[in-house]
Amino acid sequence: MRKVLFSILILTFLPGCIQNTAMVGPGITLVSTGNFSQAFGTFLTNRAVENETGLQAHELITKKVEEQHIKKQDERINKELSVMLENNIKNKKFLILLEKNIKKTRKKIIELN
Repeated sequence: MRKVLFSILILTFLPGCIQNTAMVGPGITLVSTGNFSQAFGTFLTNRAVENETGLQAHELITKKVEEQHIKKQDERINKELSVMLENNIKNKKFLILLEKNIKKTRKKIIELN
């Protein structure tokens, strides 16, 4: 019991000496479930993710979710822009057709006079 209290005190007063953020989740798992293997597996997974990406697991998940959100926004904006462009092209074609018909009509009116 003394070792546990001593360890908690050390972790409380010397947080800059070790990386305790990687151990918070597994520590909570160990305390709540008592399952050492699950806590150790979580710790190893977090360390592996941090070594591979340079980010902690929750930071990596947050980054991926934000990227997905931005990608969906980009897709929605691109779809709206393509619809607007198609409508603009249709309107332009209609205006060109209308101008041609007006010119033909003017020409016929001038020929009749």
